[in-house]
Amino acid sequence: MSATGLGRAARATRETVSGLPREFWWLWTSTLVNRLGAFVATFMALYLTLDRGYSASYAGLVAALHGLGGVVSSLGAGVMTDRFGRRPTMLIAQLSTAASVAVLGFMTHPAAIAGVAFLVGMASNASRPAVQAMIADIVPAEDRVRAFSLNYWAINLGFAVSSAGAGFIAEYSYLAGFVGEAAMTLVCAIVVFLKVPESRPERSGAPAAGRGRADDGVRLSTVLRDGRFMGVVGLSFVIALIFQQGYVGLPVAMGADGLSSSDFGTAIAVNGVLIVALQIPVTRFIQSRDPRRLLVASSLFAGYGFGLTAFAGSVGVYALTICVWTVAEIINAPVQNGLVVQLSPAHGRGRYQGMYTLSWSAAALVAPLMSGVVIDHFGAGWLWATCAVLGTVAAAGYWLLMRGLPATGDGGPKESVPAVPAPGTGVRVTKAETSPS
Repeated sequence: MSATGLGRAARATRETVSGLPREFWWLWTSTLVNRLGAFVATFMALYLTLDRGYSASYAGLVAALHGLGGVVSSLGAGVMTDRFGRRPTMLIAQLSTAASVAVLGFMTHPAAIAGVAFLVGMASNASRPAVQAMIADIVPAEDRVRAFSLNYWAINLGFAVSSAGAGFIAEYSYLAGFVGEAAMTLVCAIVVFLKVPESRPERSGAPAAGRGRADDGVRLSTVLRDGRFMGVVGLSFVIALIFQQGYVGLPVAMGADGLSSSDFGTAIAVNGVLIVALQIPVTRFIQSRDPRRLLVASSLFAGYGFGLTAFAGSVGVYALTICVWTVAEIINAPVQNGLVVQLSPAHGRGRYQGMYTLSWSAAALVAPLMSGVVIDHFGAGWLWATCAVLGTVAAAGYWLLMRGLPATGDGGPKESVPAVPAPGTGVRVTKAETSPS
């Protein structure tokens, strides 16, 4: 790269990372530390099938119970985030995750493994609504696109390092991986406890204009009656169902092709490496583009990227297919998560984020069952064809759902006065923001 190109890249990087609050960077650090220890979600399928000798269906069942735990905790964590605060919710979730992951590594009975996996799913998923809400709280509206993208970048920087490293750790000892994740999650909790302050907005108690209740009186029923937002939740479930196959269907398919856990770790690390390399320039790109077109394109890339996996048989070809759906993830994650924050009132961010998190948790529940049954009874090719169909459905859904969504001339939604949406009216904040899962 020429000196001019390097100078432009350095300037773009400075513009992307500068001007954000110190509290955000401590939260960013805790996210990075947490993802550096990631092991269970990535290697659970290989651990159960290759190390323990269980079938793909049993591995799918355990992964589904892990997802069910996330489903159970999503809405509860959202309510806790709004009612008790972001920081307490994160600390409880992280400490519980560290304890349950450590216990899971010592379980040997099939029923015990399944039960503790359910608890791990509950604990590990509970911090997500709080993290999302806190970023929206502490970062000014005009900087949230950058902040959410940078946090997503931290997730994948940690994931890229942990995937490759944990793959080789798994070759030596899966137990070491479980204990290592528990230790890193504990460190994450310590960072939050020492450096991250509470950010929940003060409750004004003033009645909203035209309504006889306070602006912070958001209920889960309010969220459920928000038609456009629930449409986003449904499409998010479809997209999540596709992306989940990278961690449940893909490792099983690679194992069936005679590839090892380190082969899978090397291949899937491509996902994190590409996101680390491309997230910052892509962030600058998507800020000036039509979010509807971006979501449609990313849905098609996701579906057909996994569809191409039907033709893979070596580590290199698997890595190429991962490149395709990684492009989809790089685009989809910040734009879709930005749409969620755009539709969420400030005092209801926890509940709205909890409902959004529920879509991913539900996908984590359904995807393993789907992949296990399809692979065992029909073969992996049918699974990848199903992903292509789902990507097409999601693309059509985003195109229809986002018609009429207010947007500025540069493709970003307009800022409006924050307000609790009246059930069924679609009145909402319309500032584009992005956030990771």
